[in-house]
Amino acid sequence: MALENADIENIAVLARLQVPATETSDYANSISSILALVDQMQQVDTEGVEPLSNPHDATQRLRPDEVTCDNQRDAFMAIAPATEEGLYLVPKVID
Repeated sequence: MALENADIENIAVLARLQVPATETSDYANSISSILALVDQMQQVDTEGVEPLSNPHDATQRLRPDEVTCDNQRDAFMAIAPATEEGLYLVPKVID
């Protein structure tokens, strides 16, 4: 499906985009090539291929849940301007 410059101008109006007249032919060519690729993909025989409900259905390799660095909470709390009972105190910004 080849798009014309008028199609690009109409799409730009509907999408409320400003497309310079000098670039409409470039957009028409780019979008036409994308649509040609989609047409080509539509012709692939997918008979017998079960659709995936989620690409993450396959099991993932997981790393062990281990602590890899030291707890530096006390060091960070020591240099904070204001803390109380392990929490950082910040100025109120909303009335």
